[in-house]
Amino acid sequence: MKKLLFQLDTDIHPAVFDTVVAYDGGADHVIGHGSVTPENVTPLVEGTIFTRAPKEKQFTAIFVGGSNMVAGQELFKAVQKNFFADFRVSIMLDSNGSNTTAAAGVAKLITSSAIKGKKAVILAGTGPVGQRAAVMMAKEGVSEVVVVSRKMSRAKAACEDMKNSFNVELVPAEATNCDDNGKLIEDAQIVFASGAAGIELIKPEHWEDNSNIELIADANATPPLGIGGTDMMDKGNERHGKIVWGAIGFGTLKLAVHKACIQKLFESNNQLLDAEEIFDIAKSMA
Repeated sequence: MKKLLFQLDTDIHPAVFDTVVAYDGGADHVIGHGSVTPENVTPLVEGTIFTRAPKEKQFTAIFVGGSNMVAGQELFKAVQKNFFADFRVSIMLDSNGSNTTAAAGVAKLITSSAIKGKKAVILAGTGPVGQRAAVMMAKEGVSEVVVVSRKMSRAKAACEDMKNSFNVELVPAEATNCDDNGKLIEDAQIVFASGAAGIELIKPEHWEDNSNIELIADANATPPLGIGGTDMMDKGNERHGKIVWGAIGFGTLKLAVHKACIQKLFESNNQLLDAEEIFDIAKSMA
C-alpha cells in the first residue's frame, strides 16, 4: 500500500521545501494543492477519508502548510470538521515551518540548561515561530514569557490568540529598535530571536556583558543575524558566558523532527500533530 501525503497549502503554490522533506520522511507520493481554504477544502478531505478501507486509512495523510500560520490554523481546524467515526486520516500543521523550527530551537535550549522558573524574551515574537516558541516555553514552566513586537497592539493580539489556543499566559511588550529590545532583555535568562530575515534585533553590546542572560537562540540564518555577535552555525557554543544556538545549529534537528513527524503520520489514521505534539517529538530527539 502506497503512503500518500496530501499537501494542502494556503499559498498559491505548495512549498517545494515541504514537498522534499515529505519524500525524505517516507511518503511514497506527495500530492500538492495550492490556495486551499476552509471553504474549498471539504472535497479534498472527503477524497482522503472515503477511498481506502479502515485498516488502510493510515497510509493516507494530510499536511497543512503555507506561509501564513493564522490561515494554516483555520485550515487545520476545517479539515478536522470533516472527520467522523473512523473516517479520518492523520494530519500535521507546520505553516512556514513554524512548529518544527520553534520545537527544535526550544528543545535545544532545554538540552543546554534548565529553563523552568526563568524569564524568557521572544524578540520579534508575533510571527509564527515566535508565537509557537513562546507557547512551548510556557508549557515547560518558564515563569515569564515576554512576546515582543514593534506594535503593542500586535503583541497583545498574539498573546491573546495563544492563550485561547493553548491556555498559556504570555506578556506582551513593544520595541521599535535595538535599544528598546536591549532594555527588555536586561533581566531575562533566555533570549529567543524570531524576526524576519536580515533584521538585527539586538547588538553585541546589548547582551555580551549581561550577567543575567544564560541561553540564546536565533532562528534567523540570513545576515545580519537577529542577535549581533552570534553565528548561525552556533551549536550550544559558549559566548561571553552564555550558551548560544544559531539557526543552522539547531536547523539539523528541525529537519530531523519534520521527517520524523511525516513518518509518524503513517503509523495510524488518528494522529493530530500541532505545536505540542511536534514539540514532544523534538524533545525526544534532542
